[in-house]
Amino acid sequence: MANYQDRQIHEECGVFGVFGVEKAASLTYYGLHSLQHRGQEGCGIVSVDNRTFHRVKGEGLVTEVFNEDNLRALTGNMAIGHVRYSTTGGGGIDNVQPFMFMHSTGDFALAHNGNLVNSFQLKTFLEERGSLFHSTSDSEIFAHLIKKETDSRDRIFPILEALNMVEGAFALLIMTASKIYACRDKHGLRPLSIGKLGDGYVVSSETCAFEVVGAEFIRDVAPGEVVIIDVNGLQSVDYSKFKHYNMCAMEYVYFARPDSDIEGTNVHAFRKETGRMLYEEAPVDADIVVGVPDSSLSAAIGYSEASGIPYEMGLIKNKYVGRTFIQPSQELREKGVRMKLSPVRSIVEGKRLVIVDDSIVRGTTSRRIVKMLRQSGAKEIHMRIASPAITHPCFYGVDMSTYDELICAREKDLEAVRRLIGADSLVWLSPEALYKAAGGRKELCIACFNGRYPTALYQSIHDVNKDKKC
Repeated sequence: MANYQDRQIHEECGVFGVFGVEKAASLTYYGLHSLQHRGQEGCGIVSVDNRTFHRVKGEGLVTEVFNEDNLRALTGNMAIGHVRYSTTGGGGIDNVQPFMFMHSTGDFALAHNGNLVNSFQLKTFLEERGSLFHSTSDSEIFAHLIKKETDSRDRIFPILEALNMVEGAFALLIMTASKIYACRDKHGLRPLSIGKLGDGYVVSSETCAFEVVGAEFIRDVAPGEVVIIDVNGLQSVDYSKFKHYNMCAMEYVYFARPDSDIEGTNVHAFRKETGRMLYEEAPVDADIVVGVPDSSLSAAIGYSEASGIPYEMGLIKNKYVGRTFIQPSQELREKGVRMKLSPVRSIVEGKRLVIVDDSIVRGTTSRRIVKMLRQSGAKEIHMRIASPAITHPCFYGVDMSTYDELICAREKDLEAVRRLIGADSLVWLSPEALYKAAGGRKELCIACFNGRYPTALYQSIHDVNKDKKC
């Protein structure tokens, strides 16, 4: 059964790599720190120095796992790193990346953001041929597909063959003793960008990390592309003739940091525009606009500017509560939201509020926010959601993989959702407005909104059905 603890949706992870720069591991540390919002369960860095691989990984935040001593041990001018939130495979140190592998044709390490929808079939195929898995993460499948080729061909050939066997979402970094391969799935579901730093290069899940390490953005890795980074610079190889831009809309709506640019669109600007479009579609008389921290603040500003209704900080987030907060009972879970979000009574009391949130997944957080605001004296509460209603699971690396946990899937009547949450009104952004906010482009994956998945689903949809969750 679904776990109805108060928790937000999560991206699976973020990846970062450095090539040709001194103290590459230290730069990777700062890069991972900039991507910490993409995963807080574990992190790791692998470096290469004189063809020798060094690794440090652990459970926890980047600042908890790394220190001066273990970073000093990660020598070399190339490194890759990873921050993780588990979807497929669950938690545990064995699932913390990057993974390292020994092979007769050369050792390598890899880090993966995304989720494979044919992982069950591929793992069965590999185990029947003698592969032994050391984790429950689907990311390890890449390595075994690459390792199954034992000939002396250049590493790029087994990589290309492996990529053509997997289906789903991935932004993938593979590091050998002399090269980094930056790979992106043929649907372009997960972001991956390349920057220049001195005579070297950096690769990141988000461009926000480039500013921190002093890198200059060059370009995005294209769908279906492998970019080979070595002493000769950049070389591009397409692994698939079929490729399509289908970026996950939730990257713009929720996951990415506002200062990141994804495929030429600034995340803050996108969210602000969704707020403006939301007012056009769902105006309401109110006294103040309040955004739910943090990912909804840009949309709330947009709604405020379009409506002329003042924007106020009516909800404050306690940034030190979240990952380590244990909720052993329902009573403490109820108190958990109050620890994470606090209404400002002097601002909301006696006011008609527009509450702008980026999305509603399970509905528990929204219901408790409405309850807290009413207890703080709010006169009216009008919820405005800066994305369409989430009615279908995601199988591409987002932590919402069953129908049962989605309130808008369980309650087909959206008015029933409003009643459950307790708001005076509740309106979602339309898919058409979402496209307009992205500059009119429709090359977005909105499967969680409309159920039209860009890939076959293989075992993923079977698992949902057999659990009687759809």
